[in-house]
Amino acid sequence: MEILIIVVIGALAIAGASQLGARLGLAPALLLLALGIVVGYLPVVPAIEVNPEVVLLGVLPPLLFSTAVSMPTMNFRREFMAVAVLAVLLVALSALVVGVVLSWAIPGVSLAWGIAMGAVLSPTDAVAISIARRLGVSQRIITVLEGEGLLNDATALVILTSAVAAATAGSVTLGGVVGGFASSVLIALLVGWLVGEVSLRLRSCTLDPTVDTVISFTVPFIAALPAEHFGGSGLVAAVVAGLVTGFREPRLLPPGHRLAGRQNWHTVELVLEGFIFLVMGLQFFGIVERVSASGPSLGPAISVALMAGTLTIVVRAAVVSPMLKLLRASTARRSQQWEEMNERMSAFKERCDAIANGEVGPARRVPWDRRRRERSTRTALLTALTAVRRLVPGRRDPAPAGEAERREQHTQRAQRRVRRTGADLDYFTAQPLGPREGAVIVWAGMRGAVTLAAAQTLPATAPHRPFLLLVAILVAAGSLVIQGLTLPALVRLVQPAMAGRADDAERASLTRLLVAAAKDVAMESREGAYRPESDEVAPHGELSMREAFIRAWARGERPSDTVGADGPQEADGLPPSLEEAVLQAKEALARAEVTQRALDTIRAQRDALLDARDDGLYCAQTLEYALARLDYEEIMLTSRPA
Repeated sequence: MEILIIVVIGALAIAGASQLGARLGLAPALLLLALGIVVGYLPVVPAIEVNPEVVLLGVLPPLLFSTAVSMPTMNFRREFMAVAVLAVLLVALSALVVGVVLSWAIPGVSLAWGIAMGAVLSPTDAVAISIARRLGVSQRIITVLEGEGLLNDATALVILTSAVAAATAGSVTLGGVVGGFASSVLIALLVGWLVGEVSLRLRSCTLDPTVDTVISFTVPFIAALPAEHFGGSGLVAAVVAGLVTGFREPRLLPPGHRLAGRQNWHTVELVLEGFIFLVMGLQFFGIVERVSASGPSLGPAISVALMAGTLTIVVRAAVVSPMLKLLRASTARRSQQWEEMNERMSAFKERCDAIANGEVGPARRVPWDRRRRERSTRTALLTALTAVRRLVPGRRDPAPAGEAERREQHTQRAQRRVRRTGADLDYFTAQPLGPREGAVIVWAGMRGAVTLAAAQTLPATAPHRPFLLLVAILVAAGSLVIQGLTLPALVRLVQPAMAGRADDAERASLTRLLVAAAKDVAMESREGAYRPESDEVAPHGELSMREAFIRAWARGERPSDTVGADGPQEADGLPPSLEEAVLQAKEALARAEVTQRALDTIRAQRDALLDARDDGLYCAQTLEYALARLDYEEIMLTSRPA
């Protein structure tokens, strides 16, 4: 009974903090953290300690899965280099620097235990990124921060495990740490991809959106638990399963399933995020009490926490600054290569046009390679001979079966790579990451629940364990409060790129794409090749009855022969005149055909949008908006009254 009351009060507190935060302009996480600290110090509330496995395997997998599902895969692919630097190199360097300083500042803490504590304090929290998202900064900044928060947990936990092993057994090498990290990530990638694909196939067979949502709730745990069992990172496995789901579900799941799942997952996110920060605040009192009982006072812990938190920001700035320079240099180099390739392609096209128009003689058709002149003559003769053989009756095409299709597929893949490369360069040049954006990336790297949960996994043999736990919670809470409250002022000061609406040219191009897809469906209908993709549309169950009237009328039967002796008006509410019944049946058939054609048009437009997404031709926000509109239109067309 008491647990039920606590759960109800906690849910109401989460809902109230969300509403109050929106009114005050504060992040609900900060309000819940402060509320937890205040409630934890009440005399009637005992000290609270939460098992770290509850957070690492019970709360974080669904949260990371939901974040990965909603993250545009196209943007994540483009920012993977920056994400990899922040999630791997930054975490490792930060753990080393913080570990060296802590081993010097805290008596009795060896270098191995200091690195373990540095690994605890290094990862940022993907949940805390919601504070930055509310400020409206550009999607590119949000993608980098979210991607870092999704993947840096694996690096931190591997370093933590290796450092603890080195401190207790002293048998850990650099090669072992790197190998352990690689195997952990590879296992997580394999398990996450497999779970994501299989779960989508299973969910595509379900007919009830509620059942589909229930299955989706189990996916992050089905990915995380086996990955942990086989020695991989359960959090990374949940992230990979989420990325696969977010990328593939628009092609495999109906819109009703996706809409219901999206709404339910938003509710789960709200509850779990609030639970994390509320529990962090409630644990503060118990940790302080244990530190006071063991000897050290709160003052030294605050000093060490300030030093460690400052070091994490300094190291982060030292990594982000050169990373942004490398990204800009890479973009400039790729842009130059793209321009050179375009020039070569234009020259090649002009040469081909000249050859086709007869403006270039046979001896100069390959002027850029003299060694190919003789071979070009032989190639032309073989091509002509092949064409003649194809014209001779009874001659089979010398090309093997399926070769033409393979060549066509190879050509389409090459064209897609070219389009994707051009779209990526447009994305990088249109939204560059400069010093202003770098300042936001540095300051928005807040610590959160991962830091506290990882600190609680420190073994009981760790020196000054309660003191280290207090330092961890002070760093996490301090980064959330200090950086979270000052981040809006920093954004106003540095004025980074902000999220905005799509420009008119992009909206016009997207409109032309949708119109072209609709015209293709209309053309198939006019040419007589139109075939409905499904027969799921029936106007409220009336179509089959009226079809029976049409068939009866074609056979010369009377209405009473079809619906009974009492007549259609008395039996089924249909008009007494057979001609009126036939007219209504024809109208129903016409409406059903129009509805089905509209559905086929919507599905063709969705396929065109998803192909454009795969090529990276439009920004993710514009595509998501257009796909959502198509989903709502399809739901309206396929919905039926109860």
